[in-house]
Order: sequence, then structure tokens, then C-alpha cells
Amino acid sequence: MAKIKIAQNPTFTAVVQVPRIGGEPVPVEFQFLYMDRVALASMFDRWNKARDAWADEAQADGASWEEVTAGEIALQAEQLGEIITGWDLEDEFSQEAIVELVRTCTGAPKAVTDAYQAAYNPARLGN
Repeated sequence: MAKIKIAQNPTFTAVVQVPRIGGEPVPVEFQFLYMDRVALASMFDRWNKARDAWADEAQADGASWEEVTAGEIALQAEQLGEIITGWDLEDEFSQEAIVELVRTCTGAPKAVTDAYQAAYNPARLGN
């Protein structure tokens, strides 16, 4: 039986099915930051609070669709920047490239976060 360390690797790789408008999703390898269960829960709590705060602010201010969309792009890019450490795209990995991915590929944020969460799913490990 193979021996393993209890500590996880600081990063891991997962394939994300990146949606393409007018075409099929394209499998792309992403490198992600590993977080333990408490850190992961804390991050998701922050994300939920930030999303709710943004929605409340946009609604109270009577924000335009453009303002709401710009705010959503900024929030999603910030979130992806917390978990992605690299990718196998033609575009060099950077925070600016994350913003461009979120701005131009509507389904990318959900696809990336779904793949990230799926990597933590115990059922995937055969339990």
C-alpha cells in the first residue's frame, strides 16, 4: 500500500470545460490553490457576503444593467483570482487575463468554480 503525507499539495490541477459561444466547451487544465476545509468554508462565506452586499447595493442604487454587469465581472474576477494559480490557455496567466476571461466568456466563472468544488467532492475519490 502506498504511503502518503497527510498534508495536501499546495496546488492541484483540474480540467475545466470552458464554454465557447457558438461551439462546444473546450477542456482546459487549470491549476488551483489548495485550501483546507476551514479556509475553504471561510472563503465561500466571504464570497456569499460579497455577492449579497453587491446585489443589495445595486438594487438600492437603481444600478443600470451595465453597472450591474461591470460589478459582477469585478466580483467574479476577484473570486477566481483567489483560487486559480495558473492555466493552460494561450493567454498568459495574470489578474488582467482573469478579468478578460470573465468579461468575454459568460459561463467561465461558473465552470471554473464548479471544477474547483468538484475536486473537493469526496464521492469523486470513491468513498
